[in-house]
Amino acid sequence: MKILYQDDYYVAVNKPAGLLVHRSEIDRHETRFAVQMLRDQLGRRVFPVHRLDKPTAGVLLFALRPEAARRMMAAFMSDSIRKTYLAVVRGHTSEMATIDYPLKEELDKMTDAKADPNKQAQPAVTHYRRLATVELPHAVGRYPSCRYSLLRLSPETGRKHQIRRHMKHIFHPIVGDTTHGDGRHNDFFRTHFDCRQLLLAATGLAFAHPYSGRPVDITAPLDQVYSRVITELGWENLPGQF
Repeated sequence: MKILYQDDYYVAVNKPAGLLVHRSEIDRHETRFAVQMLRDQLGRRVFPVHRLDKPTAGVLLFALRPEAARRMMAAFMSDSIRKTYLAVVRGHTSEMATIDYPLKEELDKMTDAKADPNKQAQPAVTHYRRLATVELPHAVGRYPSCRYSLLRLSPETGRKHQIRRHMKHIFHPIVGDTTHGDGRHNDFFRTHFDCRQLLLAATGLAFAHPYSGRPVDITAPLDQVYSRVITELGWENLPGQF
């Protein structure tokens, strides 16, 4: 994996789409995990301090020491980390908005068997800004054309699948989301753009270093498939989009 940042305490990589962060009962057949791959790459133990969904690509941060992991996890829990994502969504969104919609925890039958199914919804806030739109002359569903927006998103909180669920909530699901998305538009992108992945990427992670206090700003480029889709939609020359 491409290393984006490294010091004596932390290392960040650009996680590919489709790669699990660590071993999970949900995907027993998987044999490749970011934790194991980075451990083998560096020749030392690494400690994940946050997570990205399996289909989400982008900045993934690890600690190199247990105490460093505890400090960074506390920062994530306090929502003091600034996270930036790029997404392609169905429809034309507002130019900018804040989605303030509490989310109930999504429970998995295998891994969350002991969790409380009646737990109250937790506060969840996502800010977004629209960077570009496009309308294509293809009928998807009942409309004679299809519309898409390119968004930069900044989640203020870190709930499970927060961005994907929030975009579904406002009826602008992310393209390629097979759980919270629109299957017709997912099929359209597979057929017309040969794109079979979630068009959501963690492009930025910024924080105050837990040891030195200095600002750290890590960015990740889009992968080949995502970059190609951006180009084919006519968005490749947008200034400062990532």
